[in-house]
Amino acid sequence: MSIAQAIVLGVLQGITEFLPVSSSGHLAILQKVFGIEEDALLFDVALHGGTLLAILVALRADVWKLLRRPVQKLTGLLLLSTLVTALFALFFKKAPLGPAGRPLLDGAFASTAFLGAAFLITSLALLASELLQKRPHPVRTEADAAPLDALIVGICQGFGVLPGISRSGSALAGALGRKLDRNFAARYSFLLAIPAILGALILELKDASHAGAASGIGLIPTLAGAASAAIVGFFAMNLMLNLVRTKRLYGFSIYTALLGLLILFDTFVSNIFF
Repeated sequence: MSIAQAIVLGVLQGITEFLPVSSSGHLAILQKVFGIEEDALLFDVALHGGTLLAILVALRADVWKLLRRPVQKLTGLLLLSTLVTALFALFFKKAPLGPAGRPLLDGAFASTAFLGAAFLITSLALLASELLQKRPHPVRTEADAAPLDALIVGICQGFGVLPGISRSGSALAGALGRKLDRNFAARYSFLLAIPAILGALILELKDASHAGAASGIGLIPTLAGAASAAIVGFFAMNLMLNLVRTKRLYGFSIYTALLGLLILFDTFVSNIFF
């Protein structure tokens, strides 16, 4: 992998980690387009580390409040959502539901057809969340958030483990679908990204150590990718926070629907890109 390719992948990770369009799905597409076949496990770890740094900086006030007073309602809600998501991630990683008895998660990353269908699921989730927000029920604030909300958001985020299904989009859709205030829904989904990304880092490092993997990509491209992911991720996250507060998610729903249809068309008809 060249330094330029690493930077492009880092920029893509920084943008798509926080926009509700699936970072894993876009990285899978671009790696196929670039024809990258090197062992990318440690490179993926570096990209996740970059986006984690972006969250910690962008939400430093919220993170500091949680660290100063860890025993509070918000902490409990975040832990419940994280636990549910972890159970889903474990199931997808271990369940032999893919082709030839492979784990579902491995099969999902290997299948462009699954990727296209998953983008369509993301589109439908975003559309449904906006429609549910329009229900004639009062919008609920952070003070109104309950364990049931955390449970539902955790379930939604759990499906975001699969490529093509946006983690941030799923969590945000779950929160908005529960009629939670848009500002709190956005902050909550991004705070949930901290344990989610930490969990991904631990699993990836564990897999790398078991495989005895040294990155086949090189130190300089890896650092360049991580730095670009952190810098772009910081601005993308602030952009998304403002978009959720003031706009609607229909544009992202349309984008992921078109992308999913394009991938499915290419997979079953044209075979131009993959």
